[in-house]
Amino acid sequence: MEPVNIGILGLGTVGCGTVNVLSRNAKEITRRAGREIRIVQAAARSPDKKRECATEQIALTGNPEEVVNNPDVEVVVELIGGYEPARQLVLQAIANRKHVVTANKALIAVHGNEIFQAAQDKGVMVAFEAAVAGGIPIIKAIREGLAGNHIEWLAGIINGTGNFILTEMRDKGREFEDVLAEAQRLGYAEADPTFDVEGIDAAHKLTILAAIAFGIPLQFDKAYVEGITHITRADVMYAEELGYRIKHLGISRRNGNGVELRVHPTLIPERRLIANVDGVMNAVLVKGDAVGPTLYYGAGAGAEPTASAVVADIVDVVRTLTTDPNNRVPHLAFQPDALADIGILPMEQVTTSYYLRMQAQDRPGVLADVTRILGDVGISIEALLQKEPAEGETVVPIIMLTHRVVEKNMNAAIAAIESLDVIEGRITRIRLEHLNRDWD
Repeated sequence: MEPVNIGILGLGTVGCGTVNVLSRNAKEITRRAGREIRIVQAAARSPDKKRECATEQIALTGNPEEVVNNPDVEVVVELIGGYEPARQLVLQAIANRKHVVTANKALIAVHGNEIFQAAQDKGVMVAFEAAVAGGIPIIKAIREGLAGNHIEWLAGIINGTGNFILTEMRDKGREFEDVLAEAQRLGYAEADPTFDVEGIDAAHKLTILAAIAFGIPLQFDKAYVEGITHITRADVMYAEELGYRIKHLGISRRNGNGVELRVHPTLIPERRLIANVDGVMNAVLVKGDAVGPTLYYGAGAGAEPTASAVVADIVDVVRTLTTDPNNRVPHLAFQPDALADIGILPMEQVTTSYYLRMQAQDRPGVLADVTRILGDVGISIEALLQKEPAEGETVVPIIMLTHRVVEKNMNAAIAAIESLDVIEGRITRIRLEHLNRDWD
């Protein structure tokens, strides 16, 4: 059979990784796909730049539109990133009836509904395994491997930069700003790290996971997003003392009122496997009604781990080039006309446990006042730490873990406690989840 010709948009880290994997494993990939896969053209910002991949047999151009409009290209691989011009290029490729493979989580999370509809109208595929958790095949696992399950919830460490920072803070007792600077030096964080440390990158990925898990449209704009910039070394140490670790989690859970879609720092018991995922590694925990909890672990970024997912998508596309478009695996796991109109739950309606740290005047009756306020809104305490004041200090840290309570009530309690004369400054609040089989 004739080779399948592909064009690549972007020859950066992942683009070059894709070229290398396709070249190195060409025979194995052909055996799996049933046809040779050949890169015929690639677009790069600087076509003449020296790269970490061999491009002698590839026609290079500085104009990505040449690739999406090239009649010889059957599959366009979009590795530019960002919203624009990626969106317009992908839509143009689809309009030209070309299949698309992308690693662009922001594009899929924000514009995926539009893109998938366009692809359905033209009878082409859009594959996006590499958009979430790098080399971990989590999209395929949920969409296909767990197709017989009613997915109940998922929780994931899906941003390696944030996980590296929290790991270093715990293992070496370092402060957030110090570790962030190192992450930037090592190339784990961008010069502008906002998407990573403020949770936006993780929210893009969680939006995609929730859509395929629960059969709902992509709704990034409704996600609750909280970063890790307010986490201190003290919080990390207190969590350890109480038997927990702080991870920056993306959590989505279906309950009777809607779907939770939230990214925030989270205390989880140190005995959980996911609590021991360190450094830049990623992991996603998925609970299905039939299979129970399943954990997927691996490299969440990097040239070849991400290229592994890109190439797997290319192979999937090649395998289905001759199939009836109506018999392909749906983009969001469920048939397009069967997506559910389930609302995203506002954060104030979410129920969870909490870690609270406050600075209080060292006076009699302070704890009584705090516990009375908590009790008034039905919040009970699971654990309590009260430290001795440092020499010459009159303010002491009080750390509490609460039982599960609706966030609206916790917001009211925190506001009331902060208004007490004996409480200094703002209360640090970190949500707590046990992530056990019987999570309700």
